[in-house]
Amino acid sequence: MWIVLAVLAALFQVLRNTTMKRLGHALDEYINVWGRFTFLLPFALAGCFLVPWPALRPGFFVWCAAFGVTQTCSTLALSKALKVSEISLVTALWKVSLLVLLAMGYTIGEAPNALGVAGVLLSAAGVYLLNVSRARISPWAPLTTLFTDRGQRWTIIAALFYAPSVITIKQAILASNTAVGTFGTYLAASLVMTPIALTTSARHFGGIGRYWKEFVALGLFASLTTLSQGYAYTLTLSSYVEAVKQIEILFAMAIGIAAFRETQRVRESALGAVVMLIGMVLLALAA
Repeated sequence: MWIVLAVLAALFQVLRNTTMKRLGHALDEYINVWGRFTFLLPFALAGCFLVPWPALRPGFFVWCAAFGVTQTCSTLALSKALKVSEISLVTALWKVSLLVLLAMGYTIGEAPNALGVAGVLLSAAGVYLLNVSRARISPWAPLTTLFTDRGQRWTIIAALFYAPSVITIKQAILASNTAVGTFGTYLAASLVMTPIALTTSARHFGGIGRYWKEFVALGLFASLTTLSQGYAYTLTLSSYVEAVKQIEILFAMAIGIAAFRETQRVRESALGAVVMLIGMVLLALAA
């Protein structure tokens, strides 16, 4: 069950990122991030009323606040990385967040077995190989440029903040339920992001009306991503869910084949895809 939810989250995440990319070109990254956090809220709130309101356990509001800070820092750092560095280098190195999450999971009692560790490592390695193969760069390029490329340093910062954001949203969900945990954490993230967006992108707020369909779609896909992965978090280890979600890149490749006939790029990525899928099989056996 959790694997199905993680795969659905990956699909919704591809659709969310596609919408974000379009808005990013039309407006800027700050209003984009703000829109993702804020337009998710009505859909998450609707989910809250579809199930009985839970008793909030101690620590719920602390976890929400911690998520708001870490998720905002991670998303902004990744936006900075994509702005000043090549996307192929950033997306490959970004997968270090899986390893950080695997290590940090022990702080909340998430101790994967040997198959689980192997599955996470293979999933991370597979998506790393897939990214560098598609970009036709050396497997060492994302690592060597870490010392020379400012964008790669932003990528590491993003990865270091992303792992605790996963842990904090999972804890908020466990202290309430999936819908309330999603709403509370992203309300906190929106409150953190709003003054930043007003300071850096005030001129773009006037454009929300022109792109309201895109913002609504962004909120819908972001909420579906978070709700499906959030429920999966309650069923297994967060590192397992995030590792399976790496299948999103295969969905993106499928869109490339269907829409742009990028068959040659897919053949170049075959090794990474196979390694990643082997990792997913191990995760299924480990859970």
